[in-house]
Amino acid sequence: MPRSAVEIDRYVSFEGNECDECARLIVAEIHDGLGRLDEASPWHDYFRKKLVEVERRGQDELYLVGSQINTLRELFEEIGADAALAILERVEHECC
Repeated sequence: MPRSAVEIDRYVSFEGNECDECARLIVAEIHDGLGRLDEASPWHDYFRKKLVEVERRGQDELYLVGSQINTLRELFEEIGADAALAILERVEHECC
């Protein structure tokens, strides 16, 4: 069956929850957090690879966040990013 000319938004049920904006903020926190860590931290390689992989596959930031909830929680706890943890919890409950 051919696809409709209308593009289907896979997040339509999350309208009004600001999921995309929250995901954007979390990705910004990833970059900020990595900047606060020593370059030798394993988080650098891990998230650099993930960010490149998501972009290469054409996936959005919400996909990245949803698929990395536990890893992001561990990173944010390690760097003491309480505000990022709060946003991550919101995304987990409202957007995933």
